Amino acid sequence: MKTRTIKVDYLARVEGEGALAVKLRGDKVVDVQLRIFEPPRLFEAFVRGRHFSELPDLVARICGICPIAYQMCAVHAIERAFAISIDPTVRLLRRLFYCGEWIGSHALHIYMLHAPDFLGYPDAIHMARDHRSLVEQGLRLKKIGNRIVSLLGGREIHPVSATAGGFYRVPSRRELEALAADLEWGLEASVKTARFASTLDFPDFEQDYEFVSLFHPLEYPLNEGVVKSSKGIHADADFYDQHFTEYQVEHSNALHSVVRGRGSYLVGPLARFALNFDRLPPAARQVARECGLSVPCNNPFQSIIVRSIELIFAFSEALRIIKAYHPPGQPRVPVPDQAGTGCAATEAPRGLLYHHYGFDEGGLVKSARIVPPTSQNQKRMEEDLRELVPRLLHLPEPEITWKCEQAVRNHDPCISCATHFLQLHLERV
Repeated sequence: MKTRTIKVDYLARVEGEGALAVKLRGDKVVDVQLRIFEPPRLFEAFVRGRHFSELPDLVARICGICPIAYQMCAVHAIERAFAISIDPTVRLLRRLFYCGEWIGSHALHIYMLHAPDFLGYPDAIHMARDHRSLVEQGLRLKKIGNRIVSLLGGREIHPVSATAGGFYRVPSRRELEALAADLEWGLEASVKTARFASTLDFPDFEQDYEFVSLFHPLEYPLNEGVVKSSKGIHADADFYDQHFTEYQVEHSNALHSVVRGRGSYLVGPLARFALNFDRLPPAARQVARECGLSVPCNNPFQSIIVRSIELIFAFSEALRIIKAYHPPGQPRVPVPDQAGTGCAATEAPRGLLYHHYGFDEGGLVKSARIVPPTSQNQKRMEEDLRELVPRLLHLPEPEITWKCEQAVRNHDPCISCATHFLQLHLERV
């Protein structure tokens, strides 16, 4: 039987460096490898021995697109380790901080990374020649998200104001109210975004996912809640390791993550949408129905619509927080040096993020473990490709390659985040 290989040496329009190889024998897929070859970055090693106060700024450098997720996950883990309670207003500001990151990340992915796939362009620059207003709308949405991050965090990229116990500085009510006009525009634009996304051409590709996300009894999850799955998991972050495990594969510098005893699972917008749909604001739920989304949505190509629905949520939540805001009495509570162990899970734009730290009596990091969303999704992305490729074999090879790349971009992988650990094996001769 004829054997052929579909290779993508460098994946475009993803954050980081990766490649893709699909091996076929006849019309059967015999191997799929999403090759994440960006070098390991060893964050877990070089935070050891550093004071807990340094952690939020250090781990923010893992990603330039979702630094807040890494900061907040570290902050929550520290506060859980040391039993720190924060002001309720600081909690709301953290949700607003997250909204800024979600808006910026989702707008970037929808308009600049994913829409070109559906509209037939190699990138957003080419797309702008025919769809200038569409690209400009995406850029303005992203700019609003960056503005929120800058106000709360001190700067747009790798913000520096977040800390255990609160913020080094909190905004005035007037500063937040100055965002309102842009947020009102963004809310309307995000509804238009969802309606635009719903008009795109989606292949018939339903998959049986085990969805995993945070779940909160009262609100759509950002940075608090229990870890829940669509197949029975319902556990605090303290019990994460009882349900999930990681292992290394030869072709990737990112670990694969699976549910113990079952296999792959999916984190990200589709998972949050499936497990928390009734916690979306009414306007977002209504637009989701108008766009024809089912709950759960099992078609990964429709994730572009679900991200748009989450944009509606993020703008609605930001406006709600700003309208109710009154500055807290103090921006942060003191966190003393002490020993402890703490873990936390939050929702990065791309999905569930897990941190676990151990601290000595001087507040220095003894151990660290970080599980990013992309490494959790990597095995599931390969399984998507294994299911998709046989349906594409009637197409010319360039089109098969395009569709395979698009299937990877469905999940908005952040490769730089994923290369967090590499097991080293030395053989001496």
